Amino acid sequence: MVIHSGESSFKGDSYGRASSPFLPPPVTHRKDCMSAAVKRYRYLRRLFKFEQMDFEFAFWQMTYLFIAPKKVYRNFNYRKETKSQFARDDPAFLVLLSFWLCVSSIGFVFVLGLGFWEFFKFLSYLIFVDCIALGICAATVLWIISNKYFLKPGCMGQDVEWAYAFDIHLNAFFPTLIILHVLQLFFYHVFISHDWFLSRLFGNTLWLIAIGQYVYITFLGYTCLPILHRTHVLMYALVPVFFMYIVSLASGWNIIQTFMDFYHYRVL
Repeated sequence: MVIHSGESSFKGDSYGRASSPFLPPPVTHRKDCMSAAVKRYRYLRRLFKFEQMDFEFAFWQMTYLFIAPKKVYRNFNYRKETKSQFARDDPAFLVLLSFWLCVSSIGFVFVLGLGFWEFFKFLSYLIFVDCIALGICAATVLWIISNKYFLKPGCMGQDVEWAYAFDIHLNAFFPTLIILHVLQLFFYHVFISHDWFLSRLFGNTLWLIAIGQYVYITFLGYTCLPILHRTHVLMYALVPVFFMYIVSLASGWNIIQTFMDFYHYRVL
């Protein structure tokens, strides 16, 4: 067994494999030993200590969010056993996500022909509105719903951490970002932007896959919590998404083109 600094995990057939149920807290453990404010302070303080971050493990998480997202959440369960919290205590994932936000914004500079200030505005909107503000809204809504409607009857004294709900959003946001803000840029001018049915089919399918990934990874994040049940309800969000996809193809609506026009208008 190998323990990574910052984010503890198993190495072997997969990271973060925890085969046993939650372990009881040690005798010296106190539930109120670390308040949410203290945890938040320690997390933010580590943002400036790159030598203490486990970027290798954060990169592993990002990779597996595409190929096997269930394995990522096994590590969250292991962290609950060892550190009494589901949420990340290592900001390495957030730092790498910020890097990809910058890279994707640079890509839009070339695709949309943005200038320096337009790039700065685009990056600011992407970070503070699309990622953080909308993420806070999504995390808060699902945090309230999960604690009010998804808690098992025998777990009423426990709750879902808001920080973990926001971690779920970041997990789900990353594949969506790569698909819609990185991958599709390579096909936009040469294929997606044309007024062809195959162009709309390809572009709208990318959009469907990206949104589907967001919903599925969000669903996995809440399903892995042993204090919750009926989380399959979250997957119902795919119904209106798929309906919108069918309508877009039938009506000749290029969803990707609409978003690109919106992005361009937003930075003017």
